[in-house]
Amino acid sequence: MALAEVVILPRIDPRYTPFAMEVRPSRIHRWGVFAGERIPARRKVIEYTGERISRRETKRRSERDHVYLFELDAYWCLDGAVGGSGAELINHCCEPNLGSMILKGHILYMSRRAIEPGEELTVDYYLSTDMGAVPCRCGAPRCRGVINRVR
Repeated sequence: MALAEVVILPRIDPRYTPFAMEVRPSRIHRWGVFAGERIPARRKVIEYTGERISRRETKRRSERDHVYLFELDAYWCLDGAVGGSGAELINHCCEPNLGSMILKGHILYMSRRAIEPGEELTVDYYLSTDMGAVPCRCGAPRCRGVINRVR
């Protein structure tokens, strides 16, 4: 008798958001996070959580296929793959509806404008140019073609 494979679907942890959201397939990349209700402009949408790891561990984990690392400061990163709130599933867009802010050791995603129900939540990753060009598939009218910062 073969053992059934357990599939864990990604989810949003409601402890870290005041808004209804759902995870579903995205046209941008793999999974995406979608607004389940209208989100007003300039509101905390979700906190990015995860395991706090050092630069050395960040370098090691960045070699994985799917990376959910967010730089907290010069030494620490959060790995959303371990204890993530679901914010790690928010995809990159060159014209995002969310912005990120670090406040007292917490990473917060804030709405840049009103977001309608069913709209995919996006943030600009601004990846370092040191890692080489990473192609962008956001489809925004003013897409810069890469997820990296443009100098």
